[in-house]
Amino acid sequence: MSDEEARQGGGSSHAGAVTVSDVQELMRRKEEIEAQIKANYDVLESQKGIGMNEPLVDCEGYPRSDVDLYQVRTARHNIICLQNDHKAVMKQVEEALHQLHARDKEKQARDMAEAHKEAMSRKLGQSESQGPPQAFAKVNSISPGSPASIAVI
Repeated sequence: MSDEEARQGGGSSHAGAVTVSDVQELMRRKEEIEAQIKANYDVLESQKGIGMNEPLVDCEGYPRSDVDLYQVRTARHNIICLQNDHKAVMKQVEEALHQLHARDKEKQARDMAEAHKEAMSRKLGQSESQGPPQAFAKVNSISPGSPASIAVI
C-alpha cells in the first residue's frame, strides 16, 4: 500500500495536475479499502461476535479456546492498517478536490475578466465609431446663486 500511496500522493502534489479521473481513482481506492474493512469485520463477527475490543483471554488469563486467535488478531491488525490507509486516501481526496475546485474557480475568474475586457473593448469601439454622444439639452444661461453657478459650470 505504501507504494500505491506514494504514487497517488506524488501525483496529487503537482499544482493543477489533478483531474476528475484522478479523483475518481481515489474514490475507487477508498471503496476498495472500505470493502476490505467490512470483510475483516465479518471475520471478527464470525468468531463468536468478537469485535475490536473484546478480550481474547478468559477470566483466568488463558487464551480462549472457542475462537481462532490467529484469525482474530490478523483481522484486527488488518482493520487497523486499512483504517490508516482509509484516512490517508480521504486526505488525498480532500486535497485533490480542493485543487480541482480552485483550478475551476481560477478559470471562471479568468473567463469573466476576459469577457468583461472584450465587452469593454466592444463598447469603446462602438463609441469611437459613433463619435461623441448626441446632446439632449442646450444651456443658454446660468442663474446667479444656482447650483450650476456655484459649481462653476
